[in-house]
Amino acid sequence: MKRSKVLILIVFVLASCKEVQKPKDTTTDVLHEEAKSIEKVKEELTFKGFEIFDYVDEKTKDTVLMQQYFIAFLKRGPNRSQNKKEADSLQALHMAHLGKMYDEGHADISGPFGDDGDIRGITIYNTPTLEIADSLANADPMVKAGSLVIEIHPWWAAKGFPLR
Repeated sequence: MKRSKVLILIVFVLASCKEVQKPKDTTTDVLHEEAKSIEKVKEELTFKGFEIFDYVDEKTKDTVLMQQYFIAFLKRGPNRSQNKKEADSLQALHMAHLGKMYDEGHADISGPFGDDGDIRGITIYNTPTLEIADSLANADPMVKAGSLVIEIHPWWAAKGFPLR
């Protein structure tokens, strides 16, 4: 009788235990998830019309996803004779335009140069085509007023790499 109670108790304990899961190989899981994420990013970029390619870093042997962006050089324009009030108003509209481009995801970084040269600043456009980047850059109120002119070039950079 005692033996049957112990046997029943053992069966009950074993039946009530949760299945013990084998620990996951987190390194493999993370790499697998990263590979899926990169493939998804590639599919999305390609679907949207972006130019991309894989670059293998010779030193690290890492594969880096490269994307084509467009750098707009904002150059001194022919019409720079505004009075201070007009110039200040144009500058505010210019900054609002650049902020809108950033907020909408069309531009990733903008900024002026620190000298007084003919190239006044840059904006890096994150658009699938040169035509879209050119249209957005030329919608800038400073460009429309003739204070700046745009010169755009295709530019390749590693997708997602931060500035240092």
